[in-house]
Amino acid sequence: MNHAATPRDVGHADSLVRSIYLPRSADAVAFAMCTYGIPLLVLATTNSAALTGAAFALEWMPRLAAFGWAGSIVDRRGAALVFHLASLARAVALAAGAVLLCLHPSGTVASVTVMVLAATTGVLTEFSYIAAETAGAVAGRRAGSRAHRVQAVLIGIDQTATLAGPALAGVLLLAGPPPMLAVITLLSLLAALLALRTPPSPLAPARSRKERPGAGLLTGWHTIRALPALGWLVTGLTLSNLAIGILQAAGPVIVVKHFGQSTTAVGLVWSAAAAATLLAVTICRYALDRLGLWPVGAACALIGSLACLAAAQAPDYLSYLVLVAILMAADGGLAVVLRTLRSHLIPPEKFGSTLSATILILLLPFPIAGLLTALTPPDGLGHVITACAVLQALGLICTFARLRTDPALRTRT
Repeated sequence: MNHAATPRDVGHADSLVRSIYLPRSADAVAFAMCTYGIPLLVLATTNSAALTGAAFALEWMPRLAAFGWAGSIVDRRGAALVFHLASLARAVALAAGAVLLCLHPSGTVASVTVMVLAATTGVLTEFSYIAAETAGAVAGRRAGSRAHRVQAVLIGIDQTATLAGPALAGVLLLAGPPPMLAVITLLSLLAALLALRTPPSPLAPARSRKERPGAGLLTGWHTIRALPALGWLVTGLTLSNLAIGILQAAGPVIVVKHFGQSTTAVGLVWSAAAAATLLAVTICRYALDRLGLWPVGAACALIGSLACLAAAQAPDYLSYLVLVAILMAADGGLAVVLRTLRSHLIPPEKFGSTLSATILILLLPFPIAGLLTALTPPDGLGHVITACAVLQALGLICTFARLRTDPALRTRT
């Protein structure tokens, strides 16, 4: 039987918009513009596939290093404070970078500035992301059986940002790096202001606050090992991310050099992928209500594996765009499954540390993908993508075969 929304439901939804969804939206757009804008800038200025791959790796390596601190600091200090300070610091770094690029638009100073910005914004964005994810998980737990709906909205926000971010960065880049950095600065400031509305998250016990920050990863690792369903799903998605990372790192080279398209076409690929993911997340939201986590996850794993294998052999730009969009749509469905599962399984007092460890594992393939792109001649990238796609398919098959009877994924949300 369907029930009309009560004033309490409406008030709760309004509270989520103000305290969770709006801050996450501003931060996600800034994240997407940094992630996709800087590699495009490197390719446009150097015309070097190797440097583009190196920049991608450099962008991700400091982010990974930040996870040992981010989760434990969020657990000790609270999500709202960390979110605010990280977004504010990113705005300051970007503003300084924009000034330097105005004074030195080309040459060594410009190159060093862009690379330093890639590393700095990467670290600060991971702090804000961990804080935002923790706040979202708290909201999901409070939603109870509707936790997957909160997670679907958060993924929708991320994918909308991915839809707008690359295209916006590409357009602004036509006017030069300073305008692009200025817009990201304003978005970061907006995220910092909106983060003040984020409700405080449960803090870890006093004992854990005395631990060194690096101990958070160890705590998270032990928690993952104690939750087999979460561990298997993280393993499968890590192998999947290697294939996705190769497509992201090599995307500018494939689109520009292999298919002969412009740098704007690179952003269009990921904007189309984000649009497809938004649709997929909406579908998964209702499918999870009726089918549960395992059937939806297994279907997304199958579709994603087939799309990635086909993308490695794409004959032209249009087919490549469509196949990447299908792959990322399937990955969005898997992300809903993962976020819902971890919001149910991870103890609240260990969530920040476990989230950090989980995301660290999931993101390890991305700098590896950047290095592989830097070391592989452009003509050999198709073979590397094929090998990673095969590894992705085998990993996801093993994961969902192992989880087929696991109660954590068989129970309907």
